[in-house]
Amino acid sequence: MKYAIKIHKISTVDELENSWNIEDYKELLERFELPGTETSDLKELRELLYMAITDKEPSEAAAIVLDYKLSNELNEGQIDSVSHEMLVDKISEEYPRIELHQTLFNVNQFLYKAFNGKFPNAKATIVDFEITPKANAEKNITKEIALKCFAKNLDSHNVIIRLFGHQLDANEAFEEANDVIWELQKNVDSYRLITSEYFMSKEEFLSPEFEAKIDFFEEEA
Repeated sequence: MKYAIKIHKISTVDELENSWNIEDYKELLERFELPGTETSDLKELRELLYMAITDKEPSEAAAIVLDYKLSNELNEGQIDSVSHEMLVDKISEEYPRIELHQTLFNVNQFLYKAFNGKFPNAKATIVDFEITPKANAEKNITKEIALKCFAKNLDSHNVIIRLFGHQLDANEAFEEANDVIWELQKNVDSYRLITSEYFMSKEEFLSPEFEAKIDFFEEEA
C-alpha cells in the first residue's frame, strides 16, 4: 500500500494538554493530606498540590502519584522501584512495558515541574500532518499505518527502525505500534500524532513531504 504524507508541523513539548484534570488534582490533594479544597480552578489546585507534594521526599511523592495512576498495572514493589528509578532515569522511555510510557511521561513531567527539575525532563513529539491513500490503499488510517509510513521518513539511526525492523518489514505483526504512538487524532482533513521524543525526535525527520510504500504481516494459513 502506498501513501503520500505532508507534514505541517512538528512540535516538541514537555507536557501534554489535558493530561490532568480537576478530579485528578483533588484526589491527589487527598492523598497528599490536603483534603477539602473548595476551589475548582485548575491552576490554583495545581499550585496547592505542588506545595503539598514538595513537603515529601521526591521518591515518596513519586510513589503516591504512581499509585494513583498505575495501581491497576503495577504492584507495590514495582511502584516503589519505579519511584526511585525515575529520579535518575527517563523511566517513561526505558520502562519495558511500552503501553505504560504515556502515563509514566505524564507522571514524570508533573513531578519534574513540582520539584523544579529534580526529576529528568522527558519530552514528547507532536506531528500535525496530512496523509493521502494512493490507488487501493486502506483509507482507515491506523496507528500501524501512520507509524510504518513515518518510519520511511526517519533517520536510519532512529530507535523505531532499530527496535522494530521485522515489524516494519511486515515479517511480524506490529502490535507495538498502538503503544509507540500514544495518540492518533483525526481532524477534518488532517491528523495529529503524539509519541515520545525517544521514538521520534524532531531532528530525525528527513522531509516535510514524502511517499511511503508499506506492507502488512500475513499469517501463513
